[in-house]
Amino acid sequence: MNELKTELYQRFVKYASVDTTSDPTQKTTPTTSSQMMFAKMLADEMPSAGFTDVEMDEYGFVTATIEANTDKPAPTVGFFAHMDTVCDFNGKGITPILHENYQGGNVVINEAKKMYLTPETSPSLKRCIGHDLVTSDGTSILAGDDKLGISVIMTFAHYLKNHPEVKHGKIRVAFTVDEETGTGIAYFDVDRFGAEFAYTIDGGQLGEIDYGNFNADKFEIAIQGKNCHPGSAKDFMANPVRIAADIVSSWPENRLPETTEKEEGFILFMGMDGNLEHATLRGIVRDHDLTKFENSKKELQDIINQKLQKYPNAKITVQFTKQYRNMKDVLEEKPQAMNVLKRALEDAGIEYNLAQVRGGTDGAQLTFRGLPTPNIFAGYENPHGPYEWLSLDWTEKVFHIMKYIVTDLVK
Repeated sequence: MNELKTELYQRFVKYASVDTTSDPTQKTTPTTSSQMMFAKMLADEMPSAGFTDVEMDEYGFVTATIEANTDKPAPTVGFFAHMDTVCDFNGKGITPILHENYQGGNVVINEAKKMYLTPETSPSLKRCIGHDLVTSDGTSILAGDDKLGISVIMTFAHYLKNHPEVKHGKIRVAFTVDEETGTGIAYFDVDRFGAEFAYTIDGGQLGEIDYGNFNADKFEIAIQGKNCHPGSAKDFMANPVRIAADIVSSWPENRLPETTEKEEGFILFMGMDGNLEHATLRGIVRDHDLTKFENSKKELQDIINQKLQKYPNAKITVQFTKQYRNMKDVLEEKPQAMNVLKRALEDAGIEYNLAQVRGGTDGAQLTFRGLPTPNIFAGYENPHGPYEWLSLDWTEKVFHIMKYIVTDLVK
């Protein structure tokens, strides 16, 4: 590997080894104490990378500045990456495995478990001949989402410190908490951050640029039943467990995550706790189109109303909690961030795809709070599970895109 990829890899291995799994069941910010410990680790490290004004606030957000090294006027640009990892699969004891100079065929993740990446199951491998790839060892996630973004930003800061001939304006950086739960960024102080536009480094394969995303809410359905001895339950019992199952099965089969793609919306039922007294059903609703999004929420309420008629002895309520909204409209109204990014991609000779991601990033909420923030690919694939992998060659491209952005602004 060349020097840059080696540095990116070593820094990634260091950060991935720190467990920062977030917990959507918790009401605190951050949702896990491990994120605070990682935040302090980064904050302590950042001055050696040339950062000034390093701050860690009460929520665990870490912010810092790379001061301008030219008198030419330039807007202040920001770069974001999130510290937490998803709770969908084990995030402890991560052991990245390096596969240098991939030449095609299968990539062994874990031979004992018969876990492999193949060009059939991971078609993007066909784009990675000659690349240096990294996988997990099959027992955990890899944490490319988004320890890879942090690694790129920290590596870029060290580069600018060691190359003062690269002229740039003021740069602001933030490492955020609880992106995976969709809750952390609500506590971020956009005004204090002080950037005119920004980018999250938190996307997938080479060329994927997220300038739109799902509208997103989470919901919680509370079911209060009526219990009695099952031998005398006729016309009296209201079983919350059965009612919850009835609600789930009543949602249209063609509007679930496993039956939709591209810009099609869905509802995902994520979990249930219950007994014969009460039950709680939790889930999320997603759609790129705001009208369809609101209609889906109304349809879920209509299903609940139908169940109230079917089970008159039960009480059923639903509460929706706003998570984020589609940033596409705002970025089209304030195009500077996208215009600079497109020039950077073209300068790097990268064919890019402007996508509305089937998910969300911190950038969605930041954009709607006045800081236009599209999402740049970081170079990982298959996140949130043991088959996650990344291409260091793709990640190296992100570094060069960041360099073009900051130098373009002082031309």
